[in-house]
Amino acid sequence: MNELNVFVSVGGTATERQEAFVRAVEDRLRSEGLVPHTVGRNTFSADAPLKTVTELLDKCSGTVVIALERMHFESGTEKRGGPKELPLRDISLPTPWNQIEAAMAYSRGHPLMVIVESGLRSEGLLERGNDWYVQWVQPDAAALGTTEFNGVLASWKQKLLQPPKPSISAKAPAELTVAELIGGLKATQLWSVLGALAVLVGGAFALGAKLSGG
Repeated sequence: MNELNVFVSVGGTATERQEAFVRAVEDRLRSEGLVPHTVGRNTFSADAPLKTVTELLDKCSGTVVIALERMHFESGTEKRGGPKELPLRDISLPTPWNQIEAAMAYSRGHPLMVIVESGLRSEGLLERGNDWYVQWVQPDAAALGTTEFNGVLASWKQKLLQPPKPSISAKAPAELTVAELIGGLKATQLWSVLGALAVLVGGAFALGAKLSGG
């Protein structure tokens, strides 16, 4: 089987423990015939980071998100000054690039495997309830040998091997279903079509009434 390129969203590591964990994930991916690519880690470019990420995502078949602690606040305030103000304690956050790159990958139809360090704040694309499974783990190599991780990895890898679904733009108009045609329209286009249909239906009733009355 040919190796597949996969995008790995991970920030620069802060501790030896984090670095060892990221390396363990990369080694595990390579053992599965997958080649990990991370901007600023093993892939570099003279272009702006966002452009480099965009180009790299287009060359990969799937994305792994490794969210590790980047910032920690012992105390803080949420919605400060408002009626719903809340005190915060021991808040840990990952790099915002995890959210950005996960969103970019999802918009491209990439299968996502999301690994989040236990203790991070659950929010955005790193919380459960989206179209992918989120694994909360301690950043240790032992976490990669659990039944949960092995099962999620196998399921995610299987999705990588499936042929991508053709986009609407890749199909000829005659091959599109009604749902695909409507789903591919912008809001303004959809209202224009509905308006035209209303005129056609109204005209048909008017013509029928005229013919029956004549």
